Amino acid sequence: MLVVLAKEGNKTRCMVTLPTGTGKTRIAVEAFIHWMQERFANRQYMLWIAQSEELCEQAVACIQDVWGAKEYSSALRIYRYFGSRDIPIHELRGGAVVCSIQQLYNRIKGKDKALDIILRNTGAMIIDEAHHADSKMYTSLLDQAKKLAGNDMFPICGLTATPGKAGSAGQEKTLFLADRFEWYLVSPELPHVYESNPLKYFRVKNYLANPHHILVNSRQEYELTEQEVEQMKSEPDLPTGFLKRLASDNKRNTLIIKRLLQIPKGKPTLFYACTVEHAYFISVILEASGGRSAAAISSDTPMTIRRGLIEKFKRGEIDFLCNFGVLTTGFDAPKTECIAIARPTRSDVLYEQIVGRGLRGPEFGGTVSCDVIDFADNIIRLGKPLSYARFQHLWVTEKEEG
Repeated sequence: MLVVLAKEGNKTRCMVTLPTGTGKTRIAVEAFIHWMQERFANRQYMLWIAQSEELCEQAVACIQDVWGAKEYSSALRIYRYFGSRDIPIHELRGGAVVCSIQQLYNRIKGKDKALDIILRNTGAMIIDEAHHADSKMYTSLLDQAKKLAGNDMFPICGLTATPGKAGSAGQEKTLFLADRFEWYLVSPELPHVYESNPLKYFRVKNYLANPHHILVNSRQEYELTEQEVEQMKSEPDLPTGFLKRLASDNKRNTLIIKRLLQIPKGKPTLFYACTVEHAYFISVILEASGGRSAAAISSDTPMTIRRGLIEKFKRGEIDFLCNFGVLTTGFDAPKTECIAIARPTRSDVLYEQIVGRGLRGPEFGGTVSCDVIDFADNIIRLGKPLSYARFQHLWVTEKEEG
């Protein structure tokens, strides 16, 4: 990163890609804190943009950690520009601004003067989960930055484990993303022996946990309707109606409960449900039938409650944390020892993000190994195979009959 920045300067446009759990945030913070030293002194800003408040808080923690470890003589101002927080203009003196893209978009529409000052004096912009940077919110932000800071602007760096886009319009969106970052993809340079399987390098070096994949055959058969088959021609994943049918199948749910209760107590497990209602149902049954501590969260869970439950999970006070569509990005619980996936998906991006929640290795405060349990069904008229089938070359799979 430092070589790229030294060569390209303010014209730097690049995307950094590393597997989930291998330290993208840390690499970017280390590189850009070094790059920003003289710029901080000139009251410029390092603008860090994320998709959620959880990701914003993780960035703040990483920036504080790196700055403290460097033992700089001066303090670094960190502005939290997400949620409902404001930044009074009189407090703007340069530093790190951590913000959500939703906040920035709303502030641009509201003609916020504080944001104009920040953009006019930005020294570097880092976009976390940069595969989302093709949205109109990012287009609006970059247009405003160019208007205030000039055409060259400042270095812009994207971070992602999944630089491509899925779905019927995936190729077009991927090309748009590549163009936005000027076709400059920065990835790790690994020894030749790891070229065919880069993940092996990170496992050998203990950056990633070793996955133990378990495929549980439900022996259940489901057939997609004509309408659902048509939906999948334009949607990247299985239709919501089909997932609801799976969630309401008592026989399948009984199998799921029995298999989850086989997981030893004290083994932190993330459960990925088919629907929000499914997540709450499984958590209630786990507590009632097995005397196990379980909880569920969704996008509707108030932020304070969500954070409290996540902290309890991290401390080992909750065995099973059940969710639907929440704990895929922006969630960090390195001691997770098991990922249980009841929700089938055809999205490689989603599957990689789910599995990645449990794959932090000992070098990142994680675990040596992690169980990945997939509940598999016979889905007729599926067409493109489910994502777990396309990841099988990356691990050894143990099969179980339900």
